[in-house]
Amino acid sequence: MKKTAEIVRPRLLLADDHAIVADGLRHLLEPEFDLIGVVGDGAALVENANKLRPDVIVTDISMPRLSGIEAARRLKAGGSCSKIIFLTMHMDVEVAAEAFRAGASGYVLKHSATQTLSYAIWEALKGRQFVSPRIAENVKMNVIASSQRRDGSAIRLTSREREVLRLVAEGHTIRVISDLLKITTRTVEFHKTNIMDKLGLRTTADLTQYAISNRIITIRHPDVDRIPSKRSQCAVTETTPQGRSAQRVRQNA
Repeated sequence: MKKTAEIVRPRLLLADDHAIVADGLRHLLEPEFDLIGVVGDGAALVENANKLRPDVIVTDISMPRLSGIEAARRLKAGGSCSKIIFLTMHMDVEVAAEAFRAGASGYVLKHSATQTLSYAIWEALKGRQFVSPRIAENVKMNVIASSQRRDGSAIRLTSREREVLRLVAEGHTIRVISDLLKITTRTVEFHKTNIMDKLGLRTTADLTQYAISNRIITIRHPDVDRIPSKRSQCAVTETTPQGRSAQRVRQNA
């Protein structure tokens, strides 16, 4: 009597800080995959991924303690072979491009998860990449362009990250930056966190100092422009014994 070969399902680790979303994903994915764990922040993702060694990680980007992208960087730097799929609401092309630079195999927008997430996972397991069609072409062009600019000599910020850094250093709030750049507050917060992770900085004051040191912003001293006129008036006071007409000539000079 022949034994039926047991089908081994891919082992999957899920990371999302919203319990309702995580529960919905569990019901979506469990029929096809062996869901071995669910975590709610980036630090727990790194810890559990190193311990459980899943075939695939499905993770959000904006999470407490550590962003999904920084978690991916740390896992890849540590030699993890797990395929990483980002499932997110972030439609910003530079965020998606940064995800692939961090080692992603897929980038799926949450609104299309029921239609494309399973397919993205299977594509990743085949060694391919998947991007939600809505942003796929722009992401591809961004990744190619950034790879052509990269010289490897220093930490590189994307153009959007530099914009966010400049505005943060100038003292604007997350809401104001969101309005100025026409992106969501969550995207602004992601960029700020990502910049701090890249640069090894911890506070907004650190970001401001970095921006000043690297001439991303300049400090203006409005009083400086008034100093010459004060000196001129002092000189006039000392050298105007002839009267008012001489004083006017010197002030106009």
